[in-house]
Amino acid sequence: MDIAGLSPFELTYALIVVFLAAIIRGYTGFGFSALVVLGLSLWLTPAEVVPMVLLLEIVASTHMLPSVWRHIDWYRLGWLLLGSAFSIPLGVYLLASLPETEMRILISTLILAASILIGLGFSIRDGNGRGWILTAGAVSGTMTGAAATGGLAVVVFFLSTSLNPAVSRATLVALFLATDIYSASLAGSHGLVAVDTFVRGGIFLIPLFIGISLGSRQFGRSRVSSLRRFTLTLLIVLSVLGLLRAIY
Repeated sequence: MDIAGLSPFELTYALIVVFLAAIIRGYTGFGFSALVVLGLSLWLTPAEVVPMVLLLEIVASTHMLPSVWRHIDWYRLGWLLLGSAFSIPLGVYLLASLPETEMRILISTLILAASILIGLGFSIRDGNGRGWILTAGAVSGTMTGAAATGGLAVVVFFLSTSLNPAVSRATLVALFLATDIYSASLAGSHGLVAVDTFVRGGIFLIPLFIGISLGSRQFGRSRVSSLRRFTLTLLIVLSVLGLLRAIY
């Protein structure tokens, strides 16, 4: 018997994906949305998955915000939000307008490119400049609205700064909360948020909270770099699978 439009196999698979992605989110501060969107889009359409992931990200960021509040870089956060504010509507429009196949290709390509750049340690000269922060916010906003994956663009940007992991992680959490609320609101206005969106989101809250708690407990106790490499490898593999799924 289907639950919220998911077969028992699809539901079990989705619960595992959300749980593992939540562990990574709690530990590194990024990767949750990209992993869930790529993982679930192998069976569901991006237009079904992205709004649900936005809702989960809102809950996750709200849950994490009190513990990271004092580490937020408010200067960078402000300019990132300004850049995102103008580009998020474009991303949501693409999600609502592009056919399913083209949307899968776009999402997989964006995540693949960002993951490769992060893996290569790509950096921008004068990455602390206001113009680069605005640009990073604009790219992040487009990716958030279209695929709920704007955090990857900001991670690429953070590689060009001297921010320590705690500050980067905290700033990402605050950015996610604001941009995901904005994106989810716009998605609703485009008719992308349905009853099943909330039902599925509610079902996935349990693995989300358990995973984030497990990941957060490990932050600072061991090296983030090893899990980050694993996350990037997984994102690249899922991106390639997403492209193959769209093309074939």
